[in-house]
Amino acid sequence: MSVVTAMPFRLRAGARALEHIRRNGLAPDDIACIPAAAGGPKGLALIPLDRWLFGEWLPRGSRMPTLVGASIGAWRMTAAAQLEPRTALDRLAQIYVHSQRYRMGTTPAEVAEKIVGLAESVAKPWLARSDVPLRVIVSRAVGPLAGRTSRGAFARMAVDNAFSRARLARHLNRHVFASGPESPLDALWQDPFATRQHALTADNCVPVLTASGSIPLICDAVGRIPGMPDAQYWDGGLIDYHIHLPYHRLPGITLYPHFVEGVTPGWLDKFLPWRKQGFGKGPEWLSSMLLIAPSPDLLAKLPNAKLPDRNDFYRYGPDHEAREAAWRRAMGECERIAEAFARWVERPDPALLLPL
Repeated sequence: MSVVTAMPFRLRAGARALEHIRRNGLAPDDIACIPAAAGGPKGLALIPLDRWLFGEWLPRGSRMPTLVGASIGAWRMTAAAQLEPRTALDRLAQIYVHSQRYRMGTTPAEVAEKIVGLAESVAKPWLARSDVPLRVIVSRAVGPLAGRTSRGAFARMAVDNAFSRARLARHLNRHVFASGPESPLDALWQDPFATRQHALTADNCVPVLTASGSIPLICDAVGRIPGMPDAQYWDGGLIDYHIHLPYHRLPGITLYPHFVEGVTPGWLDKFLPWRKQGFGKGPEWLSSMLLIAPSPDLLAKLPNAKLPDRNDFYRYGPDHEAREAAWRRAMGECERIAEAFARWVERPDPALLLPL
């Protein structure tokens, strides 16, 4: 068995990131940005690594990188940006695992109530550090989608997206809610989507985080965010599923703790294999990225040989205790990622870096 296969993580690096690590290793101040993808329960697998990154390693540097997330990624990054990140991340994990007990026939309004509770778990009280650039992504329904929640309306949006990402912009605008200092990331939102940036504050943090995790057809949209026009605000992952941006323009390494070894732009693009980036596709944007994801070796050790996901709600049905135990066990196994990555960072071995 090769060393790469036996490790609990896979590391993939763009060309610039690889060259930097070969020459200089990896230090906290090398990190310019940490993106955090949408992905529901899969995000639980990354919380042990988040605890080490934000509670131990990054504080050794002189500054914090820009944190940007959508959906559960927004919740993770908001927890990471708090004055006590480990406490906030533990609280998010605890509530995420144990609060989502759904019965057969649960309505979107009932799911929305659970999402509010998850948002409150990381935003109440609002104790975000003033020196951490934090960006939370929300999608706003416009044009043909505005005011509509039927399967047909979302199907039309999916068809438009299959033709091109530009046509998805007919249905959704991007709203980025920001706290902390300015960031070079703020200049990267240059694509077909109309994008507006707003302050993320104690007054709007709960509805913003709720909106960023509100999945169409599963839960209700957020209709009101303080300081914003009344509208339908949806999951940020609809536009920015894995947050595919021109990271090569940032002055440093983009460190991406991720569920998978590639980057898919929008949520609907996961059904379109040609939109996936990485493995030699789209190398310029990802050239300065170091991506870390669970290895096949680790996945084989997890319950059902996979990361937690939304299908577990159906797999386990009313046996909530079994689902929760499986999710806790998965998080426990994923602590191996944090432990092994901490050792690798002390003496980075470029031989473990696969191409991105």
